[in-house]
Amino acid sequence: MATVKESMRSTLRQESESVGNIFEKLDMDAAEQLVEMLCALEGRVVTAGCGTSGAAAKKIAHTLNCVDCPAAFMSPADAVHGGMGTVREGDVAILLSKGGATPEITQLVPGLKSRGAKIVAVTENEDSELANSSDLLLKIHVESEPDKFNMLATASTLTVIAVMDAIAICVMDRNGFSKEKFAVIHPGGAVGRRLLDK
Repeated sequence: MATVKESMRSTLRQESESVGNIFEKLDMDAAEQLVEMLCALEGRVVTAGCGTSGAAAKKIAHTLNCVDCPAAFMSPADAVHGGMGTVREGDVAILLSKGGATPEITQLVPGLKSRGAKIVAVTENEDSELANSSDLLLKIHVESEPDKFNMLATASTLTVIAVMDAIAICVMDRNGFSKEKFAVIHPGGAVGRRLLDK
């Protein structure tokens, strides 16, 4: 059995390699299309995912809000019980599902499309139901997860978040997002104090 130090080093190395290697595998045309969609956004972004993908979807929505790209996480469970009423024409729905077959996510697609939203699938499976029913596929695949069963969504989740962080920063730069705007959006905490002091 590995020591705590050995186990942690192995996990952190594998996770950092997964993030570090994704640029060579990423479809940059798809990434650029997503940046353009977000820069030309007429409505807002709606993110959705289940489990760990849901946690990533919440983080992605928050990051987009921080760069003045309006976004909200939509609970897949609530969406099919009236929550989809928040979606409007011109919205972009970013749906996260590692395997692309999560029933709670795939069942959202028809309703989102009928509401006039564009569907962006973030998945590792380009042949999945979600990928095939989307307007844009952003494939994010890692070789394996660090755990011995290759099941715990860790390296894959970090990689999805890292890619979406990079996209958010592209949107921020393209839209001319300034420190002054950041100070209005983020007046709290250490970041807010640093911005407002200047």
